[in-house]
Amino acid sequence: MANELAGKVAIITGGARGLGQGMAELFVEEGAKVVIADLRDDDGEALAKTLGSNTRYRRCDVSSRDEVQALIDYTVTSFGGLHALCNNAGLTDNLFGPLLDADFAIFEKIMAVNVMGVMLGTQIAARHMAKHGGGSIINTSSISGIQPGFGFFTYRASKAAVVNFTKSAAIELGPNLIRVNCICPGNIPTEMAGYAQGDDPEKTRRIREAIADVRMGYQPLKRQGSPRDIAEAALWFASDRSAQVTAQIMAVDAGATAGSPFSQIADIMAARAKAEAE
Repeated sequence: MANELAGKVAIITGGARGLGQGMAELFVEEGAKVVIADLRDDDGEALAKTLGSNTRYRRCDVSSRDEVQALIDYTVTSFGGLHALCNNAGLTDNLFGPLLDADFAIFEKIMAVNVMGVMLGTQIAARHMAKHGGGSIINTSSISGIQPGFGFFTYRASKAAVVNFTKSAAIELGPNLIRVNCICPGNIPTEMAGYAQGDDPEKTRRIREAIADVRMGYQPLKRQGSPRDIAEAALWFASDRSAQVTAQIMAVDAGATAGSPFSQIADIMAARAKAEAE
């Protein structure tokens, strides 16, 4: 269905690359006017230029109340309103080691962006939306926020906080016709989720391909996800198709959080057969 967001104005934080870029591209394609907010000025300005006259770029540190307020004000002034906010900006700690060795060196920074950024964006956008007939707020969490596991302790904690905050905000803002929902991406190859950075492009490529094969093994649906898949979920939450939907946590993860794709029964039977044969 074309032009699902015709007449709507949206902000996408962390919109210059990765998941946010996918959202910006699809929202504009579906008729929205979009403000891309990020700290990557070159990427953000280039993307806004590519997407055309219905797109703006605005530099914004989402952990700063003043900058988020300025972002909301800029959007309303530029496009005459605000109907959807995608709180997508985020950081990861890249701490792969065990809990006993973690130093939590960037705990405050991650919490400031991943949690405070979502809370500030929601609060300040909602103040405008509450006076203008409501709106839709879409928060980006992660399957790490709904599924415990090894490593990434600060990141997991921050994304779990986003899930809880989403539901709490939805309850309070519902009377204002403001819907608040959350997307939990799974295996989506982006720069942040690539597990490999460096100055050797070929080495980085090899590492990412090897990791992609491992990650695919943990999802039942053997299809590689993309930023467009996350954008499609955000589009649904931003559109009138989800007018009766709030406080929902949607995992876009090829079934990764449904349960283990590995059969414990098969392993048990193999162990039994081995023991019987000895």
